[in-house]
Amino acid sequence: MPPTTTAPPTASVRHAPAPPPVRPKHPLGPWGHTVCAVLIVAVMLFPVYWMVNVSLQPRGSTITTPLIPTSLHFDGYARALHDQGRNLLTSLIVSVASVAFSLLVAAPAAYALAQLRARWAAPVLLAILFSQMIPGIVVANALFSTYNQLGALNSIGGLILADSTHGVPFAILILRAFMSNVPSSLVEAARVDGAGRIRAFCSIVLPVSRNALITAGLFTFLFTWSDFLFALTLTTTEDIRPVTLGLYEYLGAHVADWNTVMATATLSSIPALILLVAAQRYIAAGVGSGALK
Repeated sequence: MPPTTTAPPTASVRHAPAPPPVRPKHPLGPWGHTVCAVLIVAVMLFPVYWMVNVSLQPRGSTITTPLIPTSLHFDGYARALHDQGRNLLTSLIVSVASVAFSLLVAAPAAYALAQLRARWAAPVLLAILFSQMIPGIVVANALFSTYNQLGALNSIGGLILADSTHGVPFAILILRAFMSNVPSSLVEAARVDGAGRIRAFCSIVLPVSRNALITAGLFTFLFTWSDFLFALTLTTTEDIRPVTLGLYEYLGAHVADWNTVMATATLSSIPALILLVAAQRYIAAGVGSGALK
C-alpha cells in the first residue's frame, strides 16, 4: 500500500489592523479658529467698548470721540450719579423684591407641578405656557386700568407685582424642570424621620434645587432690571422711576450730553454683569448631581 501522506496544518492568517482614518486638515488650523473667534467676540463687544469709551470722554458729540481714549474724564459719571442715582436705587429695590416674590410663589408651585401627581397639573402647566405668549403691552394696559382704580400707580409695590407677572411663570417652568429630577427617596426619607411636607420641602427640596433657584432668580432680576414697558405705563410722576425710564427721558433732555448718557448706561450694566459673572457656575450645573451628593 502506498504510504499515506498527511497535509500540513494550515496556519491561521492574521489580518493586519486597518490604519486609522486620516482626518483632513482644516485649511484654517487651530490658530485660524482662535483668530476667527476673537474677531467675532470683538465685533459683538464693540458696542460695549464704545459705550464705556464715550462715557470717559468730555462733554460733546460722539462723532468727535476718538477710537482709543487719550485722556479720561469722569464728569459724566458724576452727573449720572447725581441725576440718576435715585432711579438706580429704585430699579435695584424693585428687581431684588421681584426676585424674592417670584421665587416665593414659584418654588412651591413648581414643586406641586413636579412631584404631586394630580390631574390638574397638566392644564395648569399649559396655562402657564400660554401666559408667556401674551404680549406685554396687553398686560401693561390691563394693569394700568386696575392700578388706576386701586390707587397703586407710581408705587414700588405696583412695579414689583407687575414685573413678577413675567418672573413667576418663567421661574415655575425652570424650577419644575429641575424639581422633576429630584429623587423622591430623599423626600420619603425625610417623611419617615417625621418631617411634614413643608419641612421636607424647605429642608430637602430647596437646598437640592439651589442651582435652579439661582438660575430662575438671575433671569427674573434681568427681566426686571431691563423692564421699560411697565415702568413707562405704571409711572406717571418722577417720584418712582426706574433707571430705564430715567435714561429714556434723559436722552430727550440732554441729547448732546452723550458722555453722561453713556455713563448712566454703563452704571446700569454693572449689576447685571456682576450677577452674570458670579452665577455662571450655577446656571450650567445640573440638579441631579447636586441631589446625589
